[in-house]
Amino acid sequence: MCGFLMYTTNDIITAETLGAMERRLGLIEHRGPDDMALARIGPGTAAGFRRLAVIDRQGSRQPLRYADRWTLVFNGEIYNYEALRAELIREHGATFATDGDSEVVAAAFHHWGEGALERLRGMFAFALWDEVTDTLYAARDPFGIKPLYYLVTRDGVWLSSEKAPLLDCASGELDPTAMSLYLTMQYVPEPYTLHRDIARLPAGAMLVKELGRAPMIRRFARPAFRPDPAAEEAAIVADLRAALRDSVKAHMRADVPVGAFLSSGVDSTAIVAMAAEHHPNLHAFTAAFESGHDELEIAERSAKELGVTLTPSVVRPAQVMEALPRIIWHLGDPVADPSIVPLYFLCRTAAEHVTVVLSGEGADELAGGYTIYREPRSLAAVSDRGPSIQRALRRVARAMPEGMRGKSYLERATTPMRQRYFGNARILSEADRARLLRGSPAVGHAHITAPLYAEVADLDPVTTMQHIDLNTWLTGDILTKADRMSMAHSLELRVPYLDRRVFEVLSRLPERLKVPRRGRTTKYALRQAVDGIVPSFVRDRPKLGFPTPAKAWLKTDLNEWAHHVLSTSGAKTLLDLDYAHDLLKEHEQGKADHARKIWIVLSFCLWHGIFVEGTVTPTRPVRPGSVART
Repeated sequence: MCGFLMYTTNDIITAETLGAMERRLGLIEHRGPDDMALARIGPGTAAGFRRLAVIDRQGSRQPLRYADRWTLVFNGEIYNYEALRAELIREHGATFATDGDSEVVAAAFHHWGEGALERLRGMFAFALWDEVTDTLYAARDPFGIKPLYYLVTRDGVWLSSEKAPLLDCASGELDPTAMSLYLTMQYVPEPYTLHRDIARLPAGAMLVKELGRAPMIRRFARPAFRPDPAAEEAAIVADLRAALRDSVKAHMRADVPVGAFLSSGVDSTAIVAMAAEHHPNLHAFTAAFESGHDELEIAERSAKELGVTLTPSVVRPAQVMEALPRIIWHLGDPVADPSIVPLYFLCRTAAEHVTVVLSGEGADELAGGYTIYREPRSLAAVSDRGPSIQRALRRVARAMPEGMRGKSYLERATTPMRQRYFGNARILSEADRARLLRGSPAVGHAHITAPLYAEVADLDPVTTMQHIDLNTWLTGDILTKADRMSMAHSLELRVPYLDRRVFEVLSRLPERLKVPRRGRTTKYALRQAVDGIVPSFVRDRPKLGFPTPAKAWLKTDLNEWAHHVLSTSGAKTLLDLDYAHDLLKEHEQGKADHARKIWIVLSFCLWHGIFVEGTVTPTRPVRPGSVART
């Protein structure tokens, strides 16, 4: 796992530009503390690289040259690189100077062109310069596991693994659309960032920049759910079990110590159990809280039954106040998900013992794990009625007092899915957003979700919701925090559920094998697939999420700090922080649980203090004193 910075311009790369690139690479030292190099690639192109050496540790230095034509900077892991390497040698007589996966990516592009992207099994973001045609290619894996930012200036194009190295090349102008979407979704969805001229390359997309032309962006892959109503349960469960075992085995490949995250849920427990089949001395890690608002007891019980070593990371409120600015700095844009705090400390603890860790991200989106996926069935008694009845019930809902039982149900049941559903993060109401924005019109989620709904008009409601989450929540929240928090501690995080072979099976699951009609079970097929692999007391547990005690924190240990942040933030020019103060007061008095609403505003205020005002100065990565240049 690594980080890179590339710049291509119609002008000449000067020594001053190289010096600036060297300084900017220092901002992502955490992504690659093992090696650093900067190379000029012809008159108008340069690339820099920070390496976390995981495979072929003595070789595979980057920027990597191939066939006297290509220069590659690559972040990620390709799990089928050995098979691809053998095929390239056999079919094309390819030669290799290294034993790693990076050179295989360059060779695959050399011989197969853009078709190589469809053959890569793994997570990746890379930039590849072709000096024969003076063309830059950049691509990101179909699930969006690894990040890639870009900035188009008057003089050229910058590419980076994180946002920070691009900031002093940008105008600094904020994007009001991105800010409004953040308040709606609790993260900034792709391709936006809060800085108007810095964007993220979408998952499964490629950027192509030819000399003298503007860059073009096109999608080369979009994971698609195609449920098979006739799927036979026993066969598909067996296929899923085999695919998961194969994926975990592939994800264990490394020349450094490998561990795994373990919570109380079935997703991570299954990964740990299968990883322990290949590595009996597996080291697992879990998060806990000083207040006891956690599921440490279940994780410890699972670790004992699976025979793995478990190391907990205990989070204390004082640490939260200290770490939050650093967390926001690493994110680049705020992600208002309190679970990011224990993840930060969990990664810090794991990095003290291992270099690679397996994690369970993606299982809920792919296998149907969120309890909200049961909502279409629970609303059917009303939502299946005719238009006239629905209009009448909608009028009834409007007449009901706020908080009255049944009001929310009728509102949701009489609202089409494409209008009401945009993922799990439905925290701030329209009224809240209007107050915070002082009446300025808010950008609705349809700005992002409408094209996604159009892609799946023929699918059942549950699979439609999965498609929305796969392309919004997963990339914007889950994978963003996973990458940034792990890389903040130079830890490579791998996600075996987000694997081509696993998705091929999960994409075929019919609704009955995800959220069956009877009971409250979710991820039915996955639970069946790991029967006998994970302990029964975990396999049958309901989906709980990570129980971060933000509600208690904001009433007690973090209350004074939160008031201070809201009182002193310069973000008051953009948001009504008096309203946020009112929410905090109601929360501390026990009148309502506003923890998640307050967290959204606090996260933005910290971001604004770091990146706009410069009044919040978290500890940043140490800049190196020297760099190898070629």
